[in-house]
Formats: sequence, C-alpha cells, structure tokens
Amino acid sequence: MEPTTVQNKSYHVLLNASAGTANATGVTAAELEQLFAAQGLAATIDDRRDLPLDRRIAEAVKGKADVIVAAGGDGTITALAGALVDSDKSLAILPLGTVNALAKDLHVPLDLPGAVAALATGETHRIDVGEVNGRIFLHKVVIGVIPGVAAGRERIRGREDTTAKFGFLLYFFRRLARARRMAVAIEADNGPRRIERAQAIAVASNSYDEGMGQFFSRSSLDQGTLTLYVVHHLTITDVFRLTTRMLLGRWQDDEALTIDTVEAVSITTHKKLLKVMLDGEIETVHTPLDFRIRQKALSVIVPAETAIDIGAAKAA
Repeated sequence: MEPTTVQNKSYHVLLNASAGTANATGVTAAELEQLFAAQGLAATIDDRRDLPLDRRIAEAVKGKADVIVAAGGDGTITALAGALVDSDKSLAILPLGTVNALAKDLHVPLDLPGAVAALATGETHRIDVGEVNGRIFLHKVVIGVIPGVAAGRERIRGREDTTAKFGFLLYFFRRLARARRMAVAIEADNGPRRIERAQAIAVASNSYDEGMGQFFSRSSLDQGTLTLYVVHHLTITDVFRLTTRMLLGRWQDDEALTIDTVEAVSITTHKKLLKVMLDGEIETVHTPLDFRIRQKALSVIVPAETAIDIGAAKAA
C-alpha cells in the first residue's frame, strides 16, 4: 500500500510520563496540548498515571480518534502497536524514550516540537510487524546472554553516577566471561531443522542495514521477512570487533555470525521458560518460540520526507 496524506485526522495521545526523556524533561499534558494546537491538530491528551497502560490503550482503541499517538519509549510504542495491528487506526510516535528505535527508523524528529510538527504534514504507511508466541514486536527479540546483560542495565536505569556505570561495565564483562553457549533447535519455513550452539540469537522484523555508521538501523520495514542472526560466540574480543565492524559498515560477514532470511521460524531449547529481550524489554516466555512476520499489518504516520524516500526506493 502506498503512503497516503494525513488530512483532518483526530489524535488521541497516550503520554507515558515515566519514559526516559519524558521523565528527564518533565513533559506535561499542557505542553503537548499547546504543541498540537499550534499545528492546528485536534488532540486529546491522556496523561493518567492511576490507570495501567494496557487499560488506557484499550480505551483509546475503542475511541473515535483516527490516530493513536504513543508519547513514550519503545515499550509504550510496542504495547500500543500490538493493539493497533490489523485495525483501521494509525500509530504515531512522539519519541520520549531512551533508544527510540522505531522513531529513528521512520526518521521521526527526536525533538518534541519537531515530532508534533511532522504529524501535521505526515503520511500513512503500512509496515510489517513480527510476532512471537502471539506477542507483537517491532524491532527484534533476543535470547541468550544479551537479556541477562540487559537485566543488569535495568538495575541502574535513571542513575547517571560514575559508580553505577562502572559497576555495570564490570557486570557486563563478568557476564560475557561466564556465559556458556546454549544448544537450540532452529526450524525455519525455508529449510530443514538444525541444531546450533550459540551465545545469542536475535530475530528481527525485516533486516538491519550494513553501512558506515549505521548501528542497528533499518531503511526498509515492509520487506515481508524476518532476519535470524545467530551469534556463535561472544567474547569481549568479539564484542569490540563486531562493534567496530558495525561502525565501519562491514559486519554481516563476521565469522562469529550467521544470518538467514525467513518468513517463519521456531526456536526450541531444553528450558520450558526463557528470558528474552523483546523490543528492549525483558520478558519471560514459554518455549518453543514460534516466530512469524505479519506483512504490512500496522499503519503508521511517517514524516513527509520519509514517505518520499519510501516512494523513491520502491520506484528503484
């Protein structure tokens, strides 16, 4: 589906004031109301802290607004996307988190006034989403040593002191040094079942680009595929080498890594419950992990410049 211009849309904004940037800058509902009004956009701002996010999302989806805006981080965006998949409503993003991965992929301005202004001239576009055991993800799901490292990161979230950062570095290096490879069975839709021994596996919606300075960025979100990244070993040396090669734009042929393109894949381990990192959030899920791509299942609002780039890429 080609992008279509946003005209006379109504907006329902879900503000997660606890998200990284929102919490740090103290974004308020009144500030958002002013920004939307300045662009001539009709918006209802929901900043309720006394209700769970899932209930606020359910109410927004049942409402009359054409566009539901996630004003928060990647966790807020993924939660809202799960409720909007295959619906007639569109997702828009005000990037108020720490990583803002999807916002960066869609070239949404990372400053709040710029992001709201981009909505006024934005266009709708449909993108793929990944699904694992019925859960929607927008970026990637990671298993292995990485979720354990991420759990350590969560313990110091919000702390900027040197002691916390140094402590996390020590924790990170200890985890890598002690990590063992896990045996997993991988059964993709386009190949035979195989056994792998790996320290980390990531399943991404679409694929990450390879280019100078591109670090976990995606230029296309509607290829209709998943990408399976199997990291066979991940020592401290591997981390530094892979990071350097990513920055230099030539990491995909690294000897520690195997990459496959699939539309569906099942991953089985000996554990019945497995910690995973789903779009940056640590979750516990039952195995096997059954993944599939849901092609163009989510309508999103993208800046006009992004829509032009999408059109040019398709024409090429």
